[in-house]
Amino acid sequence: MTSAEGGTAQPQGNSFWVDLLGTEVRYRQASSYRTRSIEAGAGEPVVLLHGVSGHAETWVRNVAVLGRDFRVHAIDMLGHGFTDKPQIEYSIRALAEHVLGFLDEIGASRAHLVGQSLGGWVAAFLAVHHPERVASLVSVTGAGLQVDADGATLTENVGRQVAEATTKALDTPTREKVRTRLEWLVHDPSVVTDELVETRYRIYASPDFAATAGDMVAAFTSRPRPEELLTAERLATINCPTLVLWTRQNPTMPWPVGEAASRIIPDATFRLMEDAGHWPQFEKPAEFHAVVGGFLRSVTAGRRGGRTDGDGDGGPTDPATNRQRAAR
Repeated sequence: MTSAEGGTAQPQGNSFWVDLLGTEVRYRQASSYRTRSIEAGAGEPVVLLHGVSGHAETWVRNVAVLGRDFRVHAIDMLGHGFTDKPQIEYSIRALAEHVLGFLDEIGASRAHLVGQSLGGWVAAFLAVHHPERVASLVSVTGAGLQVDADGATLTENVGRQVAEATTKALDTPTREKVRTRLEWLVHDPSVVTDELVETRYRIYASPDFAATAGDMVAAFTSRPRPEELLTAERLATINCPTLVLWTRQNPTMPWPVGEAASRIIPDATFRLMEDAGHWPQFEKPAEFHAVVGGFLRSVTAGRRGGRTDGDGDGGPTDPATNRQRAAR
């Protein structure tokens, strides 16, 4: 396993304390909700959005590294982690409005959004409905895609699969159940450390999360709102620089769906990672940083130079080339 630095060997199971050196934990008011974020760096704002029943530690191996070039905020989305958990009817729109409230709180007229799974769905929803707030979009094994006539059936099947795996862990949570849920997310179960299990277990076992988690998970898995799904028609309206990042071993939506979405989004780039599951940012951080960090730097350099192509740092810049790689 390589380190987040991209060069030296990293011990399997590096402590969160080491990964988060140089970062800070902040609590901010996003709209009316107390919101936790892990932050680092300076520069253009990048907001990292986790998956369903997840939390900011989804990005524990990424905040400090991406913070070398940007001001990075990994947030607990509404109803998750240590952010407020109101008794509301949860929806993608509700989560998106919470993210907009966070952008307002940090004084960002717009931000680069990097979303994984549910976070990718929320980020893309914002790119569709609030394009003026999204500087660029990165969807990492993103949820909510319904790109063709067979999409409804696939969405239903994947939602059922995610709901089953998550509900087993949430129903009277134990560390063993939480470990099983986390190992389902990754290609190599050995990357799931005791520290990661303990972090998620403490969140799952908290009374405030238990009070809302069941209905919240169902809202995004078994009861998605048709008007919030990322159909081909909606994806085609996204007009910001976009990277769709998938893995061949993703246990939820198969990678050809992500590749198809990238063909619909105007001028989007697609990248496929090998030997990683649903959490490539955690499982293969060095490669993730090369791809996502390179993309973000190319966007900012291209805007400064009046162009949108890459800046020569190894980031994904050519959709055709990257799609050829995916087909191998």
